[in-house]
Amino acid sequence: MGKVLACKDVGVDCDFVIKGKDEADVLRQAAEHAKDCHHNVQMTPDVQAKIRVAIKDEGSSCCGGSCH
Repeated sequence: MGKVLACKDVGVDCDFVIKGKDEADVLRQAAEHAKDCHHNVQMTPDVQAKIRVAIKDEGSSCCGGSCH
């Protein structure tokens, strides 16, 4: 299963969504996106940690699959 990250999930006013094969792929793409589009965002260890928490399994629901 792949991984997905939405900029909005880390508090950025941006509709961009990243899909990757794993966490490392998503982090790499997030760094590229931040460099190109969010010039004021630095990929510090704190920002990377915030991103890691926001990365979800692709296809998972908003509440971890427990919605009815």
